[in-house]
Amino acid sequence: MNYILDEVLLMTVRLLCTFLVACTISASYAQIQKDGIKINLYKEVIQSGVIHRPLSLDFSRSYEAVSLEKPVLLSKPLTVASIFSNWKHTGYGKLTMADVKTKSGQPALRLSFPTFTGKRAVGSKTDPDYATYGNCRMQLNLNGQNWEAYNRLEFFIYPDAEGAQVVNINISVRNQAGLAKTGTLMDSADHLLNLTNHQWNRCYLDLSDLRRDKVAEIAFYVSLKGKDLTNGDSVIYYIDQPVLKQIQTPEISHGWMPAPNSIVYSTSGYMTEGKKTAIANRPIALSNASFQLINEVTQQVAYQAKPKLVQTSTGKYEVLDFSDFSKAGTYHIVFGTMKTASFGINPSIWTSSQWRVLNYIFCQRCGYAVPQKHGQCHVDLFSEHNGKKISYSGGWHDAGDLSQQTLQTADVSFALLESYKKQRTKNPLLAARLREEAEWGLNFVLKNRYGDGYRASSMGLLIWQDGLIGSLDDIHSVRVHNNSFDNFLYAAYEAYAAMTLDKDPAFSEYLGKIAREDFSFAMKTYKESGYGGFSQLYEHSYNTSKSQYMATISWAASMLYKLTGQQQYAQTAADFIRYTLNCQRTAPLGNARGSKGFFYRDTTQTSIVHFVHQSRDQVYMQALILLCETQRSHPDYQKWYLAVQLYGNYIKDIMVYTAPYGMIPSGVYHTEEASDSSAFYSLHLFPPANAKELYKEQVTKGVKLDEQHYLKRFPVWFGIFNGNTTVHLSTGKAAAICGHFLNDEVLRQIGREQLYWTVGKNPFGQSLIYGEGNRYPQMNSFSSGEITGEIPVGIRTIDNEDIPWWPAINNATYKEVWVTSAGKWLSLLAEY
Repeated sequence: MNYILDEVLLMTVRLLCTFLVACTISASYAQIQKDGIKINLYKEVIQSGVIHRPLSLDFSRSYEAVSLEKPVLLSKPLTVASIFSNWKHTGYGKLTMADVKTKSGQPALRLSFPTFTGKRAVGSKTDPDYATYGNCRMQLNLNGQNWEAYNRLEFFIYPDAEGAQVVNINISVRNQAGLAKTGTLMDSADHLLNLTNHQWNRCYLDLSDLRRDKVAEIAFYVSLKGKDLTNGDSVIYYIDQPVLKQIQTPEISHGWMPAPNSIVYSTSGYMTEGKKTAIANRPIALSNASFQLINEVTQQVAYQAKPKLVQTSTGKYEVLDFSDFSKAGTYHIVFGTMKTASFGINPSIWTSSQWRVLNYIFCQRCGYAVPQKHGQCHVDLFSEHNGKKISYSGGWHDAGDLSQQTLQTADVSFALLESYKKQRTKNPLLAARLREEAEWGLNFVLKNRYGDGYRASSMGLLIWQDGLIGSLDDIHSVRVHNNSFDNFLYAAYEAYAAMTLDKDPAFSEYLGKIAREDFSFAMKTYKESGYGGFSQLYEHSYNTSKSQYMATISWAASMLYKLTGQQQYAQTAADFIRYTLNCQRTAPLGNARGSKGFFYRDTTQTSIVHFVHQSRDQVYMQALILLCETQRSHPDYQKWYLAVQLYGNYIKDIMVYTAPYGMIPSGVYHTEEASDSSAFYSLHLFPPANAKELYKEQVTKGVKLDEQHYLKRFPVWFGIFNGNTTVHLSTGKAAAICGHFLNDEVLRQIGREQLYWTVGKNPFGQSLIYGEGNRYPQMNSFSSGEITGEIPVGIRTIDNEDIPWWPAINNATYKEVWVTSAGKWLSLLAEY
């Protein structure tokens, strides 16, 4: 008890001291970096009770804020009153005209609907509880108007929603169907707008990515998802001042080349070690022009050099390389008429992002009253097994919706523990909070065990429930299964937690016991039925290959060997990795660069390992390197070492295909992989009927290596399940741990480049973490609203191309926020 009091007192003193220090800093130094955190963020962290309340949103540095400041060349108002009779309402609620609460002083549209219908939510036959209570929609028929002269539809919205902590609405625009496709323009788009309640919100829809030669209709709509704790009985939206505009210098959304007259760079800044580059696009090259790095405090030139003209497989670029400059500070780049925002060079440059991403994960808590987001939720959501029942509240909502996956929560808990371990001596305050959040997730993983190998595993969910057991909205359909792969992973995570959660011997002892039990359950199931058992296509383990499965068993066994010292686990780890090694390609494809070192799905070497939208690519290297670290005298040690080296060389070789950017390509593809139906349909969910034909078209858009193999920069994907964040971050994790193990700086830098790409060193110059760096866009977070630190599924491609595409349209899944992406970010950062 005295120990606990001492710890509380020590933490309180630290918080008070930190707060006093932060408060005495002059406002003139508000942008100076301290331990990688800007002082204003540091104050917010303290004021949040150290992230027990959400961090505020900073709209000023967002993509939308920049866009709204662009000059208007042409505008055309759409008078609401004169076209009111053409609006049609469907679904719940009603549409009227309003003379009060208008922005313009003229009548505005008034859309109202109830928050609860008194009926049970209805979903599809295949997933009946992934459901809503219905919708409310207002639609205007435009009869094929030509809007090609305009690239923005702007309007104001006033939400009047009693007690609502999260408010949003969708806008939809549709062009006439059946017309010839024009380039990458879409025929329709649905765009989510996150709003602030009880005030006028200036909103817009970027039309640049839409065909608009014959616009058929526009619509505003919401889905009814029930009442949170504080919600009233109805919601009203006032919509006013719609106007079409032509904006000067619209943003680019497609291609590898940055926008004209722009510089793309890591908007968070750069680590002091390693390469530091930015990429410029000047419409007219200036002969003998140099770029300059300007010190933000002194306004003096800190570094100056000539740009490097670089020709790669993606285009011709001017690269601004200041790698040999490593003095910590805050800077901006000037190159001709171009100037960047300020950024840091600092060994702790990522600390601010860790606080922000931690904030996002906290705000996604389920079963917890998150201030300003929602009350305690989903206590009346249950799994059932063998006459027993468990409430499935806890962990974290997995995405923009309210779904939950136990294994995904375990993945994120592991990432938080990795981060805690890295930070506990460097930044004790951050470490303590990372540990607390990890324990929140671990407790959810543990509470969902039925004790016989079965666990509550997942639930697709869209609604808020009333918290009353026995009422209309109770749900008892949480999935339950005994999957050996899941249990092997749980065992690995639990063993790691047992070794990492110091100063809590009872919990560590319990975690060790559960790790051994889960491993035993998994091994029993494996011996009975072998590889497989992936029956839940909605779960993110569904795409697991046999080579990945065997690597996971090896990694889990090595974790348990490290925990217990028991030789049986060491033997199991060495035995199971042999299958994975037989799946690695060791011979090159002729003279093709980057054509060996990757893994096949199984020993037939028919299909190569790929990931779409979700990835655990790092597990191959985690398994091999942990084997090397724990069994250095094993007869197979040299085989393991060479396999790591071979894979590391593969990653280094394929980086040439995305240069001068640092994003790791998806990898090598065989043109006939679609013929392996079992593998193909476990990887691609809900594919179109002609998916196999589209597969070959997508593959051949990559770089040809030989008659049957191509190098793809982005994955092959279909439908809505696409976005590259977790894919390249997972492989970046693999590169980083290889780099540390092999003492290879090139591989360590490849890991860093995944971080730089994510926060702005991408063709669109946008940070994909809200509030981090600059030019971060609004994201698809329809259940919990915009959140500082949220990360989306990621940049995608359009049609069958192998070219990055990042439209301004805010929709799922590419812009849907995802705790998996947050976990991958923290896991990679734990290597630095």
